[in-house]
Amino acid sequence: MTKTTSIFSLIFISVFSMAANTKAINVQESFKVTLVSPENGSYTVSPEIPEDGMVSSGTELTIQADPSDGFSLDAIYYTYKGGMWGTTSVENFTNTMKITVDKDMSIGATFVDDDLVGNLNVMHDVVYAKPGVKSLKYDVYSPKGAENLPLAIIVHGGGWSSNNEDIMRGLARELAKGNHYVVVSIDYRWVNQLDGDEEPNSMHQLIEDVFGAIAHIQEHAAQYGADPSKIAITGDSAGGHLSASAAILSPMIGDDGFGRANNVYEFMPSYTPKGKTVAEVKKEITDAIKLVAPSYGPFSASDFKQFMPEQAGQDYFDAVSPAAHVPNVANRAIPHFIVRGTQDPLISNEVVQPYVEDLKENGQTVEYIQVEGAGHAFFDWKPDAQTRATFNKYGVPYAEEMKSFFDSVLY
Repeated sequence: MTKTTSIFSLIFISVFSMAANTKAINVQESFKVTLVSPENGSYTVSPEIPEDGMVSSGTELTIQADPSDGFSLDAIYYTYKGGMWGTTSVENFTNTMKITVDKDMSIGATFVDDDLVGNLNVMHDVVYAKPGVKSLKYDVYSPKGAENLPLAIIVHGGGWSSNNEDIMRGLARELAKGNHYVVVSIDYRWVNQLDGDEEPNSMHQLIEDVFGAIAHIQEHAAQYGADPSKIAITGDSAGGHLSASAAILSPMIGDDGFGRANNVYEFMPSYTPKGKTVAEVKKEITDAIKLVAPSYGPFSASDFKQFMPEQAGQDYFDAVSPAAHVPNVANRAIPHFIVRGTQDPLISNEVVQPYVEDLKENGQTVEYIQVEGAGHAFFDWKPDAQTRATFNKYGVPYAEEMKSFFDSVLY
């Protein structure tokens, strides 16, 4: 537990050190641009990059990507040093991208097999709410001709303080294989002021964003070819906590406030459909979530309390902890599919096992798999070769296991 807590603390310190730093004004006249060799396609850069890679500051580059036969574009991207995880990638999902050179960067393009995307209609950046500075969005992966398919909703990770829905597109494509599910990958606010919000965002508001996204997805399910009454929800790392929260804590949706009155902790979704009461939204979400697959995430606030307001007390911690609200199966069945890597330095077995035991004691169906040799975040998809290789090694087979579990409940 000490190891887990210390590493989460390092993430916490890194995030807020990054947020506290002011942006330095860069007066360099030129920057180094490195071109990453592509696989399964090609790309051109205009104007051409000099042999030494040095490009004048402010130069606008146009990147044009062309997939090889049998492949489709995944993304054009540029990567630079900085951000919570040491490097940050900016991605574009059309065949042309314009980039202004204002820092040292690597540029590249990634491609995926046509079999992964050929039968999908992909809708990027559907805005479902804007409770703060950032517009909250989700991406939809609908099999062509989809009609009344169950929904698989994905909540991304990143320490409740980084990443967006794009990082889950690899998992989304895998879950959409076979045309059994309409898959939706959602974003949410980051904690504290990391989105640029004047007022800090608290953990319960991130959970409210997940509920708001679900309500919006249900409202528009017919447009996506989905059945709003059949939902499987999954998420990894911080998204593991948030997906478990959506599944377990939905009976706490309400409009009486979160901690404003003693012992009253109700989640107000950041979006509610026009003409529907909060009580109706609560019932629709609670009835629709049939199972959850929280991957390598924490379930008790004791394992992530440093991400919450300093003044938060035990009642608040319990209110945002799925582990504190596990229902008995006689009252509500929430089957769980849980995975973690045996080499995960962030989420130990000691973090997950108590939740698994509590689920079993309450009669809930739970499948808990410890993936031999895997580290943290193996369901992530980024343009760098190492992340994609890790996903192909661990993410692909265990996405298939997850989908089989979904099938066992929803089909």
